[in-house]
Amino acid sequence: MHQTVRLTVAQAIMRFLAAQMITIDGRRMPVCGGAFAIFGHGNAPSLGEALEATQDIIPVYRGQNEQSMGFAAAAYAKTWLRQRFMLCTASAGPGTANLLTSAALAHANRLPLLMLCGDNFATRLPDPVLQQLEHFGDPTLGVTDAFRTVCRYWDRITHPAQVMRSLPAAIATLLDPADCGPVFLALPQDLQGWAYDYPLAFFQPQDLRIRRPSADPDEIEAAARVLRQARRPLIVAGGGVQYSGAVAALGAFARRHGLPVVETIAGRANLLCDDPLNIGPIGVTGSDSANAAAAEADVILAVGTRMQDFTTGSRSVFAPDARIIALNVGRQDAGKHGALPVVGDARRGLEALGAALGEHRAPGGWLSRAQGFRAEWDAFVRVNTAPRNGMPNYAQAIGVVNARCTPHDRIVTAAGGLPAEVTANWRTLGVGTVDVEFGFSCMGYEIAGGWGARIARDQRGDTGETVVLVGDGSYLLMNSDILSSVITGHKLIVVVLDNGGFAVINKLQKNTGNAGFNTLFSNSPSVVAPVRVDFAAHARAMGALAEDVPGLDDLGPAFERARAAARTTVIVLRIDPHEGWTERGHAWWEVGTPEVSPRPEIAIARAAIEAGRAGQRRGA
Repeated sequence: MHQTVRLTVAQAIMRFLAAQMITIDGRRMPVCGGAFAIFGHGNAPSLGEALEATQDIIPVYRGQNEQSMGFAAAAYAKTWLRQRFMLCTASAGPGTANLLTSAALAHANRLPLLMLCGDNFATRLPDPVLQQLEHFGDPTLGVTDAFRTVCRYWDRITHPAQVMRSLPAAIATLLDPADCGPVFLALPQDLQGWAYDYPLAFFQPQDLRIRRPSADPDEIEAAARVLRQARRPLIVAGGGVQYSGAVAALGAFARRHGLPVVETIAGRANLLCDDPLNIGPIGVTGSDSANAAAAEADVILAVGTRMQDFTTGSRSVFAPDARIIALNVGRQDAGKHGALPVVGDARRGLEALGAALGEHRAPGGWLSRAQGFRAEWDAFVRVNTAPRNGMPNYAQAIGVVNARCTPHDRIVTAAGGLPAEVTANWRTLGVGTVDVEFGFSCMGYEIAGGWGARIARDQRGDTGETVVLVGDGSYLLMNSDILSSVITGHKLIVVVLDNGGFAVINKLQKNTGNAGFNTLFSNSPSVVAPVRVDFAAHARAMGALAEDVPGLDDLGPAFERARAAARTTVIVLRIDPHEGWTERGHAWWEVGTPEVSPRPEIAIARAAIEAGRAGQRRGA
């Protein structure tokens, strides 16, 4: 007869999660690294009770904002290379709704995120309850259903026994290399506390593994045939290279076969800046070197990338007749752009493809030509990031921080002007040390993501700082995890670059022929009493050390003081909102513009964008 234990649904969920183990670099640990929680009536009484009981195994972090909790969880998963995840729990109603953006970010970036959120009562006896949305034609429909569009796995628990089916399916999704993404479990408030006699076997410790599917030998051979015939082959390395643990395999493959490598935004730190095979970042926010190589390449080997528009320049970066081979664990990604698909793990795929190629090498003149492109780009970056007279800009500030970072420091940034400026100008010192969130391009990710990354790095025992680069717009949107980092002891260095609004969108307006309008505080028609925010004072109010530096010469010494400090430090520098943008390195990007406008500047800009369409690859 099977032994059972009587537990509530919430207790069963947490007991099961606490028993799921993974071994990373010889260390066996829970696959769920912790919980970000904001409690309300929809999750505190039952799920909160269960979380308290398992906190020694799954530590609980008090969140300040549900959306920022999700961002922190996403950055945590990135830092652990998708081998571990965090759970987020929110109450019913608005707390749960706040997680929607985070779930979308995790979905776009293929990151594991587990959400356990309160829902309406299973019995419906007290309906309508506090914070319930009523749909009179469908009483089953509620806020939690909105997550169906932004999750890889969604379920509503309607009976205590159901968790024995839903939880294993959730874990399988969170750790699946091809289908990885957010999981949402809706937990009715009454059902969370219902008890059931669960089999004890369900809670036995489980040692989990992340599979490495091998590519089909026929696909490997087909890809090898194309590469053998290539005169100018190029590797495009994406974030999937790091998730697969394929960085060393990528370098060995490229060296053996003489292939230059360019990086996507997500793959920005696959190679070090001084690696002779590293030709630079590709795409809209890339480099002249990578884009020039891409324009001449006749065969593209895309490894671990979903080939989004900033990588491909809205499908204009590669020559129209270039062949694309896509090595990807996800069959949908492997089939994009009419590519020859090689569906499988990046590391195993590169090893198999290398074996199929044998001693074959690409023509030596091609690698030398690509390296010449890179030398020219490096010379430009040195000038672009060098201090000069006038108000500082993003590139110069990045140059100062970059010069004072070590190979162990990790930088985190996201939406706005910084992703382009960091991608173009940052010189990678350590593999996997650059987190530029541009999959969903989410403002507000920066500080929250820095906190999540710092938690993961402290758990791993990593040395070095976690450095957040954030604009004033993103800071104003979401800053409360400065407090989170202070009170939990997970130190950050936050560099706030204040350009007086959403300067990069102001730049986009000008580039598309529009007037600067409602993007900077100075051109917002509703601003009648301008205020310059004292970001340093604000950060100090949340317990951080903070200073406002008057100029670029003061940024370096301030950064060293922040490095020496024991707790989170915020450094604020004003930068030029109009001048000094990195104008080189940009591929064509398709952006919608008015077909008819009284502004002649818009007609000129639209004509230029339409002219760029001539180089756009068509088809799949």
